Amino acid sequence: MLQRVLGHEWRALGSDATTWVVIAIFAVAIAYGTWNGSRWVRFQQGALAAAHAEEQERYDRLASQIAEVSAGAAVSPFADPRSPANVGGRLGPRYAALPPAPLAALAIGQSDLLPYYFKVTTDARENIVSATEIENPQRLLVGRFDLAFVLIYLYPLLILAVTYNMISAEKEQGTLALVLAQPVSLATIVLGKVMVRAGLLVGVVVVCAVGALLLTGTSLAAPGAAARLVLWGAAVAAYGTFWFSLAVWMSSLGRTSAATATLLASAWLVLVVLLPSLFNLVVTVAYPVPSRVEMVQATRVASDEANAAGSQLLAAYYEDHPELATGGAEQAMTDFNVIRVAVNDEVEKRVRPVIDRYDGQIRRQQEAIDRLRYISPAVLMQDALNDVAGTGVPRHQRFMAQVSAYHAAWRAYFTPLIFNKTRITDVRATPQFRFEDETAGTVVRRVTVALAGLAVPAVALVWLGLGRLRRYPVAG
Repeated sequence: MLQRVLGHEWRALGSDATTWVVIAIFAVAIAYGTWNGSRWVRFQQGALAAAHAEEQERYDRLASQIAEVSAGAAVSPFADPRSPANVGGRLGPRYAALPPAPLAALAIGQSDLLPYYFKVTTDARENIVSATEIENPQRLLVGRFDLAFVLIYLYPLLILAVTYNMISAEKEQGTLALVLAQPVSLATIVLGKVMVRAGLLVGVVVVCAVGALLLTGTSLAAPGAAARLVLWGAAVAAYGTFWFSLAVWMSSLGRTSAATATLLASAWLVLVVLLPSLFNLVVTVAYPVPSRVEMVQATRVASDEANAAGSQLLAAYYEDHPELATGGAEQAMTDFNVIRVAVNDEVEKRVRPVIDRYDGQIRRQQEAIDRLRYISPAVLMQDALNDVAGTGVPRHQRFMAQVSAYHAAWRAYFTPLIFNKTRITDVRATPQFRFEDETAGTVVRRVTVALAGLAVPAVALVWLGLGRLRRYPVAG
C-alpha cells in the first residue's frame, strides 16, 4: 500500500506546475550560492598564490644580492641582505597561510571575517596578526550569499511550503475520509507524502550542488573531499529531516491549512532568525569583548615606552638570556638591532594581558554558543556546514596556534644570529610554514555531534506526531 501512496503522491506533485517552478527557482539559488562560494575560494587561492610568488621572487633577489655583496659589492648596513636583523625583519619575512579546504565553496562561513595569511617577521606577534587585509565593512556586516545561506534559510521554507497542508488539504476537500476507507492508515499516507517530498528536495539539493561544484572547477578527487561530501550530504538530510518532522507534528494537531502554515512559519522565524540573534546578544552581554581599538592602542603605547627604554630593556634581556651576551655586552648595548629584539620582547609582555583578556572573552563566547546551539537547528546546521567546508572557528584557531608557534620558531632562529652578528649566507635556510590540517576523524566527530543534535528532536517530533495521528479528527 505504501508503494501506491508513493506513486499517487509523485503523480500529484508532478502534475502541479507550481511545484516545478518553485523547484527551478530553488535550483538556481543553489547553483548561484555554490558559484559564489567557489568565486570566494578562487579569490583566496589567487591571493595566496600571489603571496607565494612574491615571496619566491623576493628570496631569489635576496640570494642574488648576497652573492653580489659577498663578492665585494658595496651596500648600506640597513640594506645588507646578509644581516639577520634585515632578513628576519623587512627583507625576508615569510608567509603563514591557511589554504582553503577541498570543499570550502560549500560554505563561506567565517573565512571572509578571519584572516587567512600573515607575513611573519621578528616583530612582536601582535603587530603581525593585527596587520590584516582591508575589506569592505558593509560587505562583512551583510555577509556573502552562499550555499549555506540557501540551505539554512530557504531549504526549510521550501519544505514547510510543500508539507503544511499534506493532511489538512485532504480533510478540507472531503477526500481524507474516502482515502481512509481503504485498507491504509493515516500514518502510512503521511509517510508516503513525506518520502516523496523529501526525496525530491534532497535530490535537487545534492544534484544541483554537486553539479555546480564540478562546473566551477572544484575537484572532488582531492584528498578528503569525498569524505567531506558524504558528511555534507548527511547534514542536508538531517536538517531536512528535522523540518519534515516538525511539519508532521504540526499537521497532526488537526488545525486548518492556514493555521498550520502560520504555526510553521512562526517556528521557522523563531528557530532560524530570532534564536541565533538572541544567542549573539546574550553572549555579547554576558562576555563583552574588550575593544580592539584598546588592544591596538595598548600595543602602540607599549612599543613607544619600550623604544624609549631600549637600553634598560636590553640589560634586563641579557639577565634573562645570559647565553646571548657573547662578544662584549657593553658594546652590544649600542647596537640598534640587538636593542630591537629586547624591545619586541617587552612589547609582547606588556600587551599580553590585554590579548589574554580579549582571547578569553572570545573563548567564553564560543563556549556559551556551543551550549546554546542545540536549541536552534539553524546554528547546528551552520556549524556542521562550516566544519565540512573547513571555514569554521575550530580550523582557524588551529591555524592561529600554528602561526604563533611559527613566529616563535622564526624569532628563535634569528635572535642568536642577531646577537652574534652572524652573516647569513643561505637565505633559503630560514624556517618555512607548513599548515597541518585537522584529521578527518576530528571533523567527523564535530559534525556527528551536530547531526545528533538535529536527529534527537526530529525523532521526538515524529514519535509525538505519529501518536497524535491515531487520534486525528477525520471529519469536522
